[in-house]
Amino acid sequence: MTLSGAANQRIHGGPDRHGVPLHDFSTNSNACGPCPDAVAAVRQADATQYPDASYSALRGQLAAFHGVAVQRVVLAASASEFIFRITALVAQQGGRSVWLPSHSYGDYAQAAQAHGLAVLARAGEAPLRWSCEPSSPLGAAHAGLGDLIDDAGSMSVLDRAYEPLRLDGALALTDAQLQNIWQLWTPNKALGLTGVRAAYAIAPLGAQEAVAGLERLCPSWPVGAHGVAMLRAWTLPAVQAWLADSLHTLRDWKARQMAVCEAMGWLGLPSDANFFCARPQMPADMVLDYALDALRRQGIKLRDTASFGLPGHVRVSVQPPQAQDALHHAWQQIIRKNRQTI
Repeated sequence: MTLSGAANQRIHGGPDRHGVPLHDFSTNSNACGPCPDAVAAVRQADATQYPDASYSALRGQLAAFHGVAVQRVVLAASASEFIFRITALVAQQGGRSVWLPSHSYGDYAQAAQAHGLAVLARAGEAPLRWSCEPSSPLGAAHAGLGDLIDDAGSMSVLDRAYEPLRLDGALALTDAQLQNIWQLWTPNKALGLTGVRAAYAIAPLGAQEAVAGLERLCPSWPVGAHGVAMLRAWTLPAVQAWLADSLHTLRDWKARQMAVCEAMGWLGLPSDANFFCARPQMPADMVLDYALDALRRQGIKLRDTASFGLPGHVRVSVQPPQAQDALHHAWQQIIRKNRQTI
């Protein structure tokens, strides 16, 4: 995500002014979704009533799911809402800087900018530090993650949005290390329900004051009835079993998609998740913006990673074979048309 122009337009994947893409490679939602049991739970949610303002049942369910004390569960309207809220807390406590990876989700930097926090090139003395693994946009491991979070003098947040969609590797942190950092979870991607906005964080041990501070900054009912239904469904064994099965399919699709990209002459970068970055090989007289616009006109959307600090590349989520073939065919047409106009 980034901001662009005077209108403060946010750049994201997914639907845009042209509507919903026919083949959407631009978001990292689980392409096997939506999860049937989670969809059923959302559809059955009672939107005529307020949720319990204390979210007692939901907090208890999430705490049991993670094996932590219920007091450590912090609900959020979305991951982005939590990012802005915890940044506000750090600023409120006198923090003046933040550290984030060189390639990362734009809301980390946007929240820092909104609250007047400087973005440091090195972790140094930054009171707020962000990490994400698998990372976005690369989908790779975060090098030196253990060293980053072992500094007790800073507030470290591990964004685990893509952990449920990890296809290879494993998080290189011990259980003891995880108990000392904030963990941000957004199950809607893994369940293929990105339109349902709800998230939660697991606070570190001994973070009661920070939890209380976040609650003071939180409006009433941050999660609506549909978000509650999705988060409760997330903890169910049947839903977790569906997710585990979907990973087998995604691995097969990813291998095929990497081969398709190679056939198009694209250089794919290593990734452990259900998405990866690639550098399209184009004629010298073609620019990436033109190519992506031409693909979008054919119903195919990819995510330009320039806003992540990675120009000349695209982030592509793993999609079913028919979508991969559509991308291959459309790309061939664009290249062929370019040659004919020379």
